[in-house]
Amino acid sequence: MKPACKWVYVAFIVTALMVSSAAATWAAPQEQQAQAKPNYTLAEYNAYQDAHNEKDPQAKIKKLDDFVAKYAGSALMMYIDGDYYITYYNLKNYPKTAEYVDKLLALPDAAKPDQMGTRLQALGYRAQASLYGSGEKEMQTPEAYNKAKEASAQGLQTLNQWQKPANMTDDQFATNKKGLGVLFNSVAGIAESGLKDYKGAADSYKAVLALDPNDPVTHFRLGVAYLQEMPPSSTDGFWELSRSIGLKGPGEAQVRTYLRNQLLHYQQPSCDKLADEEMNQMITLATASADRPASLTVPSAEELQKAREDVNNFLPWLQEGGEHGKTMWLATCGLEYPDVGVKVLDIMPGDNDSLTLKVYRPAAADPDAAAKEMDAATTPNMEVHVAGQPDAKRLQKDDAVRFTGTLKDYQPSPFLLTWDNAKINPEDLQPAPAGGGKRPARTAAPKKPGA
Repeated sequence: MKPACKWVYVAFIVTALMVSSAAATWAAPQEQQAQAKPNYTLAEYNAYQDAHNEKDPQAKIKKLDDFVAKYAGSALMMYIDGDYYITYYNLKNYPKTAEYVDKLLALPDAAKPDQMGTRLQALGYRAQASLYGSGEKEMQTPEAYNKAKEASAQGLQTLNQWQKPANMTDDQFATNKKGLGVLFNSVAGIAESGLKDYKGAADSYKAVLALDPNDPVTHFRLGVAYLQEMPPSSTDGFWELSRSIGLKGPGEAQVRTYLRNQLLHYQQPSCDKLADEEMNQMITLATASADRPASLTVPSAEELQKAREDVNNFLPWLQEGGEHGKTMWLATCGLEYPDVGVKVLDIMPGDNDSLTLKVYRPAAADPDAAAKEMDAATTPNMEVHVAGQPDAKRLQKDDAVRFTGTLKDYQPSPFLLTWDNAKINPEDLQPAPAGGGKRPARTAAPKKPGA
């Protein structure tokens, strides 16, 4: 995902700082010449002015290079480095922008108290270069990430010390300070992610969201950081990705795909459609609220496997609904179950060799209690679609049979489970009576009640 363009404050920052404290810096050579004996020669000054006033960027870089080659260690080097990084930034050469900001900040003159505006401006350019150049290989090395992280920390420290310039309104100052705070924390988070310090990255992104809670790109980055932690903060990660989608950030379709893939990997459900439903529910919640509901849970693959193995709670949890029902349905949807013991309550013939059975399955685990529950049942709690089994048409109301089928659908209220591709256990299909007469209904529960 490309970095967001929302907080593009450099042009404003440059203007604001240049007309305030930084203005003294860039005017210094001329003022120093007028006020006291300069610590550079006239030839140096003229060479600097020639490079500084050059309009063509490539020609300007050449003149700056010539100055450095001829006047290494010049007292004007801070101004030369300043022209370097601004020119390289305008050329979109972000590694070089960062390099020359670092050179400027390493100069003794840049550390002076009266150069705070110069430092803040340079650090702002460097952060922008790190942000927009984050996809370049030169900016993705451990050394580059560490330098970006250190520069961001220096930027935040300088920002905390920055006082409102006299010619800047309160609103302008607040806007600049907020924008720079977002910028420095964003770059810190990107650098920490690059260094695989995902906990640190999450903290940096949370600092961004404290300044701008509705920034979708930062919600995305925070979600990725949560999911890459060891162990992952999975539910928090899914929520932040959903929040990014709900805020309609850039690359929304790609974020949806990423969220879906992460959810499928985390849960490994048998029915992919349930992951889609779960994802859409989270996005709906995240669109309406900035805060994740405490009740929101996303069961893991381990929890789903545990539910699959919990045969005794299969029906009780589904009938209960709520979180238990959600977990059990995620665990069992799409699975094939053998020998499910039921009582036939209604038979609806279909085309060819298909029919639909309305049946009842007892929830009780105790065999005696299950038999009594089945005998008393009059309302179905399952619908079974049988296909390709002509002998199944011999079934009668109140028969107790077993079937093997695939769970297809779940209706919590009124409770109903739907099964597809079902086959009745042949042992439970009595032969047709001689002469074509009707056979007596069998009402006893099967000896093997099944799943």
